[in-house]
Parts: sequence; C-alpha cells; structure tokens
Amino acid sequence: MIFEYTDAFVTLATVEVEILIQFYTKLLGQKPQPYIPNLYGEFHLSGLRLGIFKPRKTDEKEFINSSQSGISLCLEVRDLESAIAHFDALGYPPPGEIISASHGREIYAYDPVGNRLILHQSINI
Repeated sequence: MIFEYTDAFVTLATVEVEILIQFYTKLLGQKPQPYIPNLYGEFHLSGLRLGIFKPRKTDEKEFINSSQSGISLCLEVRDLESAIAHFDALGYPPPGEIISASHGREIYAYDPVGNRLILHQSINI
C-alpha cells in the first residue's frame, strides 16, 4: 500500500447546506456533531459518518451534480413502509414503487437537493 488511511466517510456537498442539514437531522433523528452553521454538519450512524458541507465559492463548479449519478446513500431499515411514511411526513415522498429483489425490498427516495437514497429492507432468512 502506498499510503495508510485512518478512516473513510461519505460527504454530500451543496450550496444549500442548511436545508440538507435540517433534512438529515429530521430524517435520522439526531443533531449533527460537529456542526458549523452554514458550513458543515456531521452525522454518526452505525458504521458510517455522513458529512454535509458547503463548498468554497471557488469550488462550487466541482460539485454541480448531474441528475443521474451512480452513487446512492443506502439506508437499511427494519420496516420499509414506516420509512416511506417518514419520508412522506418530511415532504419528500419516494416517487416510485417498492422494488422486490432477491436480497430484499427497496425504494428510491431523494433528499431536498436531489441526492438518491435507497431505503432497503433485507429479507429475514
């Protein structure tokens, strides 16, 4: 290995940083820690750190997201219907139908700036 890494985490960049931080605060039921108003918020989930940040003005072009991206934030849920109801209550209902696959059931949802989330419920074998 050429370098040694100490950690890995997912970040979402947006100029609408406060909108996303408030959305994920309500979605995940936790306050970001650390939190720097209008700049950065970090959520700690089981096995994952999710950071949301506002890019510097000079870097904004780097983070303009196309409407289609291969990256999704997948959230494993115990009850898919309850998760869908939670998104509905937040004002961001999943636009499609539940998909059944060999590994479980899932539905695509989107946060306020269009990042794709996959709500996934595993099959209990």
